[in-house]
Amino acid sequence: MNSNDVLLEGFYRIPDLVRSVVNGLDSEALGSRPNRTGNSIAWLIWHLSRVEDDHIADAAGTDQLWTTAGWSEKFDLPLGTGETGYGHSSEQVSSVQVDSAELLVDYYNAVHARTVKYVRGLSDQDLDQVVDDSWDPPVTLGVRLVSVTQDCLQHAGQAAYVRGLLRNQ
Repeated sequence: MNSNDVLLEGFYRIPDLVRSVVNGLDSEALGSRPNRTGNSIAWLIWHLSRVEDDHIADAAGTDQLWTTAGWSEKFDLPLGTGETGYGHSSEQVSSVQVDSAELLVDYYNAVHARTVKYVRGLSDQDLDQVVDDSWDPPVTLGVRLVSVTQDCLQHAGQAAYVRGLLRNQ
């Protein structure tokens, strides 16, 4: 197993989690916020998709699928096209409303497919490249990719927890 295989193994775990969390939920359940202040399933899945889209596009030197593949228009959210969810206020979290679980899954699947294609083409030397020198130590591409995987898995787990809360209401 090489470095790419390890990274891909992490990324391959995300789509099934996304699908299982949103499967069978309607727009009301997707937008439900625990205690009216927590993050909704819709926001969590949208956010993890946006972060992966943003970070992979940046690493690959390409545009985000959110804007170039029309996902921003399909979601039609009252947010700027550059929004990924970082630092969102409660009102912004509430504004992430989706009509269907399929929209969330379809966007994540498009992002995931591009991520897999990108990661497959990387060498071990590529993973050592510094992509952000504003940190100490500077962030390499390998570290950034692990961070994206960790962030996505964490938010998918949070969404699964919210789904569990919905069952107990």
